[in-house]
Amino acid sequence: MDRRAFLCRTLAAAAALPIADRAWGANEAGYFDANHPLQESWRMWKSLCLADDGRVIDGYQNSASHSEGQGYGLTLAALFEDRAAFDAILGWSDTNLAVRDDALLAWRWLPDATPQIQDRNNATDGDLFHAWGMVLAGARQGRPDLVERATRIAADIVRLCAAPHPDGGGTLLLLPAATGFRTAEQVVLNPSYYMPRAMREIAAATGIGELTAMADAGDALIGTLAQGGLVPDWIALTAQGPVPPPDSFSRKSGYEAIRVPLMALWSGNASSKAVANFAEATAAAWKEDNPPVVFDPATREVLERSTHAGYRAVAALSNCAVSGGVGSVMPRFTTDQPYYPATLHLMALVTQATKYPQCVPI
Repeated sequence: MDRRAFLCRTLAAAAALPIADRAWGANEAGYFDANHPLQESWRMWKSLCLADDGRVIDGYQNSASHSEGQGYGLTLAALFEDRAAFDAILGWSDTNLAVRDDALLAWRWLPDATPQIQDRNNATDGDLFHAWGMVLAGARQGRPDLVERATRIAADIVRLCAAPHPDGGGTLLLLPAATGFRTAEQVVLNPSYYMPRAMREIAAATGIGELTAMADAGDALIGTLAQGGLVPDWIALTAQGPVPPPDSFSRKSGYEAIRVPLMALWSGNASSKAVANFAEATAAAWKEDNPPVVFDPATREVLERSTHAGYRAVAALSNCAVSGGVGSVMPRFTTDQPYYPATLHLMALVTQATKYPQCVPI
């Protein structure tokens, strides 16, 4: 059977199934069984990014490990029902990053530094994914201790990494870390740290309802930012609203902000204005296998391109989901890319399989 005939049959079969069962073997809760086609991509990701001891390695960042990568890996291991990898990742994080006096993780571990943790501050996105992975594995594996741990993480995120909007309205905002991002006049935020689906599922499992309110606030904030153009990597919020962040933070829409449409799509929000803007900007400036990654948020001028497949995957999925089309030009997973685009690539494939079966790669 040729590829076009296979695609037609696959899409016809998908259209005939209930939405919850259209995920090429993923079950209703979104986990991937041992025979799912994406299991091979998961094995490839592990060969590229995961050491035997459970350390997720960012080769482009001096082989550092981050709470972000450990959290991403933990969530993916839970979804791919890889208990060995899950326990290894969790164990490495517990041994090496759990050095604070709370339930949050230090954000970076450097293999060649002394001490290997030089900044005990956390990164809230890493903690969110750490908690989400525990919630997913706890439910699937019948491990209530993991949900108890996720509850402690969620409580400390709310206690230490939430701040009221400077406008005095009481809206809770998600800070990038426990310290360093808040003054009396403003808060500095990274919109890509909001993962609405994870926040809501953690809230439902743990009873920490503030995370749901913060997810709703994040959706509203990103919607507001998208009215003015592409969502930037970083912003500041004052009583009057969004303003450019301090000079030390990126004002572009690039390697950070590319996660905004991905997280929205993974949360089932294909109607997000941020996704539409990103899809339009990348489609308008695409050049073969060299898609744009960094933009001027207001003018959409392309400032940087990349050949890494993971960035193409996010752009292609966004375009398909927004257009309502059938079939996407998402590339196959490849290890010929660093940790970060490789991880976005696998996340985009997971999102496609579980949320947008009509966007099957072609």
